[in-house]
Amino acid sequence: MQTYQIQQHGLTISTDTSLLDFDWTHQSIRNSYWAKGIPRETFDRSLEHSLCFGAYLSKIQVGFARVVTDYATFAYLGDVFIHEEHRGHGYSKTLIEAVMIHPDLQGLRRFCLGTKDAHSLYERFGFKVIKDFDNWMEIKIPDIYQKSGD
Repeated sequence: MQTYQIQQHGLTISTDTSLLDFDWTHQSIRNSYWAKGIPRETFDRSLEHSLCFGAYLSKIQVGFARVVTDYATFAYLGDVFIHEEHRGHGYSKTLIEAVMIHPDLQGLRRFCLGTKDAHSLYERFGFKVIKDFDNWMEIKIPDIYQKSGD
């Protein structure tokens, strides 16, 4: 797959994983509410099987997002964040826009995500709260990484 890169508002968004600061990204996600305590091995494996987007200011990583997808019918957007000290500049909008216009993510039947507190950000890009859950099922193991002993 070809590397994808755009630049907007002084921010560079790239899918080139060689640019990612894996330690910094892992630490940020490990401290998030959605993946608290995720072991490094699990984190690394998740990136290997995802389309990853790094957000950079002057080659310093300030954000991240990843998409799990079959590139044809379905995608799941997860692990989206902009580091605290860089929030409030519209970088999250730039990051999500880059994800949404990625050429390999066009024409999907379903694009999903989960969020506790960023509904208004994602609604700008067409995401809606799922009204009819009758067709959806899940296996959910809260706090799995705290229970695993890592």
